[in-house]
Amino acid sequence: MPAAPTLTVEANGVTFVCLTAGTDDGPLALLLHGFPDTAHGWRHLAPVLGAAGYRVVMPFMRGYAPTEVPADGRFQAAVLAVDANRLHEALGGDDRAVIVGHDWGAAATYGAVNSEPERWRRVVGMAVPPGPALMTAFLTDVDQLRRSWYMFFFQHPFADLVVPADDLAFIDRLWADWSPGYADRAGDVAAVKDALRDPAHLAAALGYYRATLGAGLRDPALDPVEARAGDWPSQPTLYLHGRDDGCVGPSLAEATAASAPAHVRVEIVDAAGHFLQLEQPDAVARLVLEHLA
Repeated sequence: MPAAPTLTVEANGVTFVCLTAGTDDGPLALLLHGFPDTAHGWRHLAPVLGAAGYRVVMPFMRGYAPTEVPADGRFQAAVLAVDANRLHEALGGDDRAVIVGHDWGAAATYGAVNSEPERWRRVVGMAVPPGPALMTAFLTDVDQLRRSWYMFFFQHPFADLVVPADDLAFIDRLWADWSPGYADRAGDVAAVKDALRDPAHLAAALGYYRATLGAGLRDPALDPVEARAGDWPSQPTLYLHGRDDGCVGPSLAEATAASAPAHVRVEIVDAAGHFLQLEQPDAVARLVLEHLA
């Protein structure tokens, strides 16, 4: 991965290491990655936002090296949302700030903007939709349940042996399945392996799923944030989804578009899978810039 300026920030009891781009005095653009990815996954979008005048900050999410594994052991979606809002605060963000999230970063984004909407001017989510579409799919869409097999596999202790085996070959397979048309993924996958090779960091990444579907730690104090995470953002929102996504089927994006309020725009990006910001960087950047403007 190309070198990028880094920043260390204390927020919500965690020491976050962040990549940065753009100007120091522009409005904050916080970019949140998902699984299995890193802050390097924003390397195409970040300089475009920086050139547009934003102060771009891309944290390695809690538990992803070089960000520390949190001592409190919390990984539920609500704590990711709180992380985003406390990062906004620690970075001196104001009401001009924008937030962009992919996969787990998208889930964090919706929780953040719904629990403290005054912090964020505009919202972009990718690959995991806002609103009720995702839960509806888990209840009614057998094809989506099949795609989501890994989430249930991660609940079993056997995953702690299988995922790290053969230099995390499991990660290679997920990228190949989720973005089958993305041939230039070797550098991205290598960056993910560097972030998760240490067993404590890998356990943290799996902990996101265990706190959601299994026996992972859930902090009841975060229930109000959790309850808001499934709501539609009140801010103007752009949702992007790859047409060839092998992880979250495009039918969920279509369902989101059908039920979205007027201030939510849904775009399905052609010739892109789950990691659409890497596969179609020009198209994604154009859509994001149009929305933020």
